[in-house]
Amino acid sequence: MLNKLKPKSEFSRNVLTLMTGTSIAQAIPIAISPILTRIYTPEDFGMFALYMSIASILAAVATGRYELAIMLPKKDEDAINIVVLSIGISFIISIFCFLIIYIFNSNISSLFKNSEISTWLYFIPFTIMLTGIYQSLNFWHNRSKNYKNLSKARIMQSSTTATTNLTMGPLIIGPIGLVLGNILGQIISVFYLTKKIFLPNNKYLWRNISFSKIITLAKRYKKFPQFDAMATLFNISSHQSAHIFFNISFGAISSGYYYLVQKIFGLPILLIASSIQDVFKEKMIEIYNSKGDTRSFFIITFRKLFLLALIPTILIYFFAIDIFIFFFGDEWKPAGEFVQILIPAFFLRFISFPLSFMFYIAEKQHYNIIGQFLLLIMILFAFLIGKDYSSTFTIELISIFTSIFYLIYLYLSYQFTSRGLK
Repeated sequence: MLNKLKPKSEFSRNVLTLMTGTSIAQAIPIAISPILTRIYTPEDFGMFALYMSIASILAAVATGRYELAIMLPKKDEDAINIVVLSIGISFIISIFCFLIIYIFNSNISSLFKNSEISTWLYFIPFTIMLTGIYQSLNFWHNRSKNYKNLSKARIMQSSTTATTNLTMGPLIIGPIGLVLGNILGQIISVFYLTKKIFLPNNKYLWRNISFSKIITLAKRYKKFPQFDAMATLFNISSHQSAHIFFNISFGAISSGYYYLVQKIFGLPILLIASSIQDVFKEKMIEIYNSKGDTRSFFIITFRKLFLLALIPTILIYFFAIDIFIFFFGDEWKPAGEFVQILIPAFFLRFISFPLSFMFYIAEKQHYNIIGQFLLLIMILFAFLIGKDYSSTFTIELISIFTSIFYLIYLYLSYQFTSRGLK
């Protein structure tokens, strides 16, 4: 009976493996959120959101986006050199960011109109470095189809973060428990993935690492830093800048509401979609390199994503406010209203995110950079208009603009597929 319930295709089994790990990893912070909202104030969440927004925007380009190229070479010897290249760039960027923060700390704090962020700025370079290493190792294990390792790493990171959040919150006032929890979680996951990459059967790979190969491969895949780095910077900025502008335009409380919405609904949706993308891109690259029918596989994946998201989307739309009131208290009702407004964008993002990897497979990064820039402009435009009205009206504009963006990306991703050789 159990064997009959197991997915038959390799693609479905790999998706299930990653989704299981991701689901568990996301269930942990969601489960403790009702406790955290009673330990930390909305202002604490707002401060943490500001910190993570700055770190996420900078970390988006910390590797030059070379980690995406780890999946592409046919030889593992080339891929491992790209891993070293990606990690090396993240170290350089982290050191540079630390120097900038050290020199211009007060100016940066004034820019964000928040003097309390001054101390936490010094932790940002460390977060950037850890993110760069994690992303590089993540793509290597993805390439090697070590999906169990990726699932375990995500669970370990989430568990460590949650434990730190819960234990430090009652002891020290402020967002320190949230910040350190994030950093310790990253350290644990990076250590685990690094340990797994140094297996005996990988020893031959390290002998093939050379500076000349790294330079050659950096030139071969130069489109990633040239086009995708900027596109990713625009993409991350369009999402993370919302936390920054909520903090500036509507105060820490509204920022805390928006952060909780992204944590409870937005982030889990994105991470589950990322797990599907991890498997989708491996299979799609295989089909693409063999000049197979990428369009048929695209359509099959689209249908699965649509059906997977449909029922949860409907339920969340009708019960979002009740969920927030029940679990977090009456004061969190505005966060539930935010979810109802953003649900169309969440739905389309879940579907489009895995499929948009066609931009990279077809090497159409120049389309991506234009699209991400336009999305950032639309988000900034939403705040420019909405700041004179209300946070709710701003959320409505964000939902409309991002929904249009994801629909366009779905169409373009489909156009980048092919029927294969006849």
